Amino acid sequence: MFHPIPHVSALLIALATFAVSPSEPQSSSAPRFDDAFWKTWGDGQAELSSYDLVFPRYGAPRKGTAVAIVVTETFDADTHVKREGSARKDGKDLPVLKLNLVEDFATGVYDYNLMTSVFVGLVEHRGMPAGALVKETFSAQEWCGHAWMQVDARGGELAHELHSYFEGEGDQSSTLANAKNGLAEDALLLWARGLAGPMLAPGEERTVPMLRSLATTRLAHVPLVWDEAALKRETGALERAVPAGTFECDVYRATIRRADDAKARAGGKLPATCTWTLLVERVAPRRVVRFENDAGLVGELAASARMKYWELNGPGGEAGLERLGLKPRPARTP
Repeated sequence: MFHPIPHVSALLIALATFAVSPSEPQSSSAPRFDDAFWKTWGDGQAELSSYDLVFPRYGAPRKGTAVAIVVTETFDADTHVKREGSARKDGKDLPVLKLNLVEDFATGVYDYNLMTSVFVGLVEHRGMPAGALVKETFSAQEWCGHAWMQVDARGGELAHELHSYFEGEGDQSSTLANAKNGLAEDALLLWARGLAGPMLAPGEERTVPMLRSLATTRLAHVPLVWDEAALKRETGALERAVPAGTFECDVYRATIRRADDAKARAGGKLPATCTWTLLVERVAPRRVVRFENDAGLVGELAASARMKYWELNGPGGEAGLERLGLKPRPARTP
């Protein structure tokens, strides 16, 4: 069961508990999770955005739907799982921002259902700056079987867990060195909004380590490694029409150079580079209007709403889908 995050006042107590030590100041490029942030994201609601999706799979573009859910939650600082109930006074409340990206599309006779969850810390934690990855998970379900992954940030290392129905993958666990100035590819939808580090000024460019997308590792069956990405925020604005309307947008790009790994190159499953382009509305709440990469993936904003969706799971709750431009799934018929 989903429990909304405690009221913003409790979160501010958590922020005080996790104040950055003077000896380890936050990076100047770290996002600012200040009063303005909490005025929006501490209201006990989630932002839901639906996207018209094109997902490349098996050599063809597949039309589908994506839903991005962004909401603040409270983690246990030791276990990195969601705390239940009201705020506690044990000093272990860790405020995080969660992005759930759900992608559904059909491939011939059967569907693909993908879900990626990314959690970034809203305060300095275990020596990592605010806006850094705390945890991410990924799952894929389709008619052949399903796979599940988790990456848990433990300061200087990432704990990686994989469960797959493929013999060559099976059940695995390993560790990977963490990068203090790194960015997860799966967090790009937060990064472009200024909700994950590093922040960029208009015209600024920066090269950072980039943790390969969990979806990429599973669908291409390649290793989870740190790639390198050249991040850029363009100057000026771009007007873009999408199903949700016409927006003045800031343009962000991430050009990823994949690690020179022979296994990753095997069979040409993973191109040597990948460029993401993200268009973000220039005014608050700075939603991602369009995201795409040169592998053929495209998402265009169809609708967006703030709501306590976890309270809409009873009969009649499906009416909330109308606010997102979605319809209830029809029952399968013989």
